[in-house]
Amino acid sequence: MAATIEYIETNGLKVPIIFENDKRLPLVTMKFTFTNSGSIKDMTKPGLAKISSNIMGEGTKTLGSSAFADALEAKAIHISASAGTETFIVELSSLKEQFDAGLKYFDDLLKDPNFTQEALENVKIRTIGSLSRKENDYDYVASNELKELLFKGTVLANPLSGTVESVKSIELPDVEKFIKSNLVSSKLIVVLGGDIDLEDAKVKIKKVIDAMAIGESSETLNYKVSETSSESILKKETEQAFIYFGSPYNMDVDSEDYYIARVATYILGAGGFGSRLMEEIRVKRGLAYSAYANINVSKSSSYFSGYLQTKLEALTEAQNTVNELIKDFVENGVTEEELEQSKKFLLGSEPLRVETMSQKLNRTFVEYYKYHELGHSDKELEMIEKLKLKDLNEFIKLHTEITDLSYAIVTK
Repeated sequence: MAATIEYIETNGLKVPIIFENDKRLPLVTMKFTFTNSGSIKDMTKPGLAKISSNIMGEGTKTLGSSAFADALEAKAIHISASAGTETFIVELSSLKEQFDAGLKYFDDLLKDPNFTQEALENVKIRTIGSLSRKENDYDYVASNELKELLFKGTVLANPLSGTVESVKSIELPDVEKFIKSNLVSSKLIVVLGGDIDLEDAKVKIKKVIDAMAIGESSETLNYKVSETSSESILKKETEQAFIYFGSPYNMDVDSEDYYIARVATYILGAGGFGSRLMEEIRVKRGLAYSAYANINVSKSSSYFSGYLQTKLEALTEAQNTVNELIKDFVENGVTEEELEQSKKFLLGSEPLRVETMSQKLNRTFVEYYKYHELGHSDKELEMIEKLKLKDLNEFIKLHTEITDLSYAIVTK
């Protein structure tokens, strides 16, 4: 059954509910996705959204972390929370027969999060430990440094998990304020799928939403990538050079040309073996084990980025090669053979991307979230199949901004 969008009317709102029926297994998945509520709302305390989502994983204040987890485990119910850049998600999955019980625990968690100092300290200790270990993960370090260059002075320059210093500064009132201002019905999109009757589920879910604060909704702000190319070199005790690069990518989140961008980026660097970057940097020149590039087009930003590792002594050659490859790509485009190979992969791999109910629901949510009609992904594949080399190369030549590269490099 194809996905549908309906609405739950509550407290003067029409909350969207994206639904897909699947009776292959007696399972149900439900996500409460709160928009404009992720790390983009961290503001002066990087990592606040992530810490808040982890607090939601500590059970209710009434039961506590262990008792809440035991209660869920006894009925094979899974409830989790996660924070991305733009969204905050609370998810429930269960057997069909346990959905009502799961919904009760889900409701309890939203009403009574474990806002205790003990829960916060446990989360902070784990987070600080993880961040401390990542200080020697130079891919992580270089990636964060690149974001700092591209989005300097904005909330997007902050690491998603924050820093050791910012996490230490987060207090219980900060988490309470974040949860209460962002987990509200005016920001809510419900995603539901599995072996369940929609009308019956809507009645039950409405009771949960009715009890939530309405709050205030707002559009996600868009942050532009710095138009000035820059470079940051961090000196560490490393045996490899870690090169991360990025630039603006002029595309709106709802652009009808995104399918062309997918093909172009696959050929340039997202396609692994066979991509321009991999072929030139690894196969022909032996400069790196792997080299990738991709685009990120969302409501909050749009940018091109990539990375590779190389020998310390090959750093300059590798960096120059990246510059030359991307410049040549924009100026001269791609070949018919490259286009056909990319079509084969993108069209052939699509069924693997939507094997599970969770994958199907996520694809449908993205369609809705990016202002497309449902089924847009299938239409996009049809457009990829019909894409002509002339149109692809004309598109590539328009995006000269990707040659304005900034570099974040970790070397010895």
